[in-house]
Amino acid sequence: MALLHTQFRSDALQIAVSVDVILPQEACLKGRKPPVLYLLHGLSDDHSIWLRRTSIERYAEALGLAVVMPAVNRSFYADMAYGAKYWTFVSEELPRVMHGFFPLSDKRADTFVAGLSMGGYGAFKLALTLPDRFAAAASLSGALDIARIAERSANENEAWRREKESVFGDLDALRGSSHDLLYLAEQVARRKRQPKLFQCCGSEDFLYAANTTFRKHAKKLGLDLHYEEGPGAHEWGYWDENIQRVLAWLPLRGRK
Repeated sequence: MALLHTQFRSDALQIAVSVDVILPQEACLKGRKPPVLYLLHGLSDDHSIWLRRTSIERYAEALGLAVVMPAVNRSFYADMAYGAKYWTFVSEELPRVMHGFFPLSDKRADTFVAGLSMGGYGAFKLALTLPDRFAAAASLSGALDIARIAERSANENEAWRREKESVFGDLDALRGSSHDLLYLAEQVARRKRQPKLFQCCGSEDFLYAANTTFRKHAKKLGLDLHYEEGPGAHEWGYWDENIQRVLAWLPLRGRK
């Protein structure tokens, strides 16, 4: 495997951004274009965290899978109401630049996204909004009921409320908006092409209730959702174990 630490100037963000990329070296040198997983970080982390806290490079090597890990600060992968256009960056600019830099497959069947916590929210938002681009998405301990989470934050802490308002704007308008995964699930349920979804959350996780809400909603809509839960909190021991389960679940072409 090849590990590349990349920096480039983002037109969407108007800053230099960092992205770590894992590539199947032999496949790329032979002119093949590997499938790609966009792997997203949580609220307090950055592009390097998956490499530092898990063995994602070793796990991906066994599958011939490229992994792209961007940094998005505390943006919730959104075009912020009062800030930078991180949704535009991650949904449009990042794939375009990565395909320009590296020999990655551009086929929907080879394109996946996953993340933890805030990144789980971002992964499902990408796949539910852009089902023609992503074959599958996985959320580990995801912030999947964003309106409920934002409401709780607003009631508990003034600083958190202001931060969420800088991202989403009017928090009372979150439900039923393009930021609301429950609403996006309803929209994608009407479409012929839908992504496969993997969702897991530990039973001791503070986001367990939000995950339960999304699971029930997705099942009611008839979405193709694989759900797992068990003992676990919001921590890396749980995520390192479960990213392996995600990779085993991915619908990689040629896998029996």
